[in-house]
Amino acid sequence: MLKRVSRCNPKLLVLILIILFLGVLVGMGKNRKVSAVTDDVYEDLRVFTDVLNHLQKDYVEETENRNLIYGAIKGMLDTLDPHSSFMPPEVYREMQMETKGKFEGLGIVIEKRKGLLTVVSPIEDTPAFKAGVKSGDHIIKIDGHPTEDMTLHEAAMKMRGTKGTKVTITITREGLIKPKDITIVRGIIPLISVKHDVLEKGIGYVRISQFNEQTASDFGKGLEKLEDLNKAPLKGLIIDLRNNPGGLLDQAVKVADKFIRRGVIVSIEGRTKEPLKFEAHREGTVENYALIVLVNSGSASGSEILAGALQDHGRALILGTQTFGKGSVQTIFPLKDGAGLKLTTARYYTPKGRSIQAMGITPNIIVPYSRVSDDRESKEQPPHPLEKDLEHHLKRVEEEKGEKEPKEERVLDPQLERAVQIMKSWEIFQGLSLKK
Repeated sequence: MLKRVSRCNPKLLVLILIILFLGVLVGMGKNRKVSAVTDDVYEDLRVFTDVLNHLQKDYVEETENRNLIYGAIKGMLDTLDPHSSFMPPEVYREMQMETKGKFEGLGIVIEKRKGLLTVVSPIEDTPAFKAGVKSGDHIIKIDGHPTEDMTLHEAAMKMRGTKGTKVTITITREGLIKPKDITIVRGIIPLISVKHDVLEKGIGYVRISQFNEQTASDFGKGLEKLEDLNKAPLKGLIIDLRNNPGGLLDQAVKVADKFIRRGVIVSIEGRTKEPLKFEAHREGTVENYALIVLVNSGSASGSEILAGALQDHGRALILGTQTFGKGSVQTIFPLKDGAGLKLTTARYYTPKGRSIQAMGITPNIIVPYSRVSDDRESKEQPPHPLEKDLEHHLKRVEEEKGEKEPKEERVLDPQLERAVQIMKSWEIFQGLSLKK
């Protein structure tokens, strides 16, 4: 790291920056002539070093060289798409913790859309989810600070924090007359991403809330446990991807691979000549029951890849509402000082070549989520089966004694109910013998 730019030879600094710049280009697979790049960027880099010199010599206060360099990199990436960003060492470390499935904060996935900090989805059973944050909410302030000029990582850092501390976000939402403040107590974001139940005899239910390092393994174990609970092979499975913001690509691909015998699961196309294709494997494929996948506007990235692959291969019926449309690939490049560079390098395409980016997945059957509620703002926040509704649930002591359960109004999930009805209808039609 340079001690003081003002004491450096400007020509030497330009040469160093050019070498670094060319190294980045080669590392990213740019197929350009080195001489042409050098000629094109030399004058612009001279302007950059001139500015650094003026800041070091003439700015009213002494400046830190690291802050200036980091700020320059941040500004360069701000000219690209909202998913490309520079992560200082502390931010990069936290990002790595997230993919392992446990960190402290609110539990929401965010992105910039049309300049607005937008909630992709609240992660299930997290403080944000319980506080009523919804997919599509625009966060305009964090603890009173406007988010308009914040990067995604700056916003994420402001919302993260120690368990038990509070943060207030100000959101706008379709249907709200004025912005709304939501105060949330930070908590530990759980590792568990897969839950499973038997809804009715022969009909299994698996909820995937996000894709982390354990998802595919936990999903496979969940299928085995479902068949044990059902005491027979399943006749149908409902995979719930609602409000699943995505996560690790390989985990979504592995889950899809369990149900697709052969062919492409997803392809990735960037600036390289040949697209990268992830293929299905016949070994271990589960083909003996019907599939329905539930999606909504909070289903993004990995969940869209899974839904799109199963839909294109005709392996599953997709039910719900249009998905989020997050179809770009971000590659993480570790840097020598412990920082990281997150760069959008490609786009996702379904097996039939459909682009997910800004389009999303259109369900085969559109079923809006709505429920009668005192909260008129309620939208796309699906409830899940209650413990007492599950087959073989452990009974209350009062039930064992024959006492009546207190009357309770059950909150209905119209999308899940519709999926169960369709699954049962399939079984009925399969049992019919059509005669001339």
